[in-house]
Amino acid sequence: MRIGITGHRGLPSDVAAEVRADLIEQAKAHAAAEFTAVSCIADGPDAWWARAALDAGARLEVVIPADEYRENLPGWHHADYDQLLSSAADVHRTGLTESTSEAHQAGSEILVGLSDHLLAVWDGKPARGYGGTADVVAYARRVGVPVTIIWPDGASR
Repeated sequence: MRIGITGHRGLPSDVAAEVRADLIEQAKAHAAAEFTAVSCIADGPDAWWARAALDAGARLEVVIPADEYRENLPGWHHADYDQLLSSAADVHRTGLTESTSEAHQAGSEILVGLSDHLLAVWDGKPARGYGGTADVVAYARRVGVPVTIIWPDGASR
């Protein structure tokens, strides 16, 4: 089974801690040989899911939305991004150069296409911009990929 991830970045620390714990439990719920994590490995839930899966002994596949994607992530995340990317069993690319909202949505659509199931760290609200978590969830539902929403009760961002 291939399990993809989408989710909000920049979560408050208390929400982030709950989400990370939930993602670790999600990874532990599957036998390592039975699943592959699929992630764009951005800071936040994408990287947390990738790390939880690798720590559980699963495979990791990475989707890179654009050639300039890494440069547009926070500098503090680059070392983690590089380490996760080097641990990937396979890497998929959109072929786009600029790290735009359109590229992020294209990468997410590839991710959904590779996934049997999607985890969504989502507050249930509309996307703040094109290619946001709500758009990815809507796309997954439209193409028939089951979605599990992960959001702590009473949390806000």
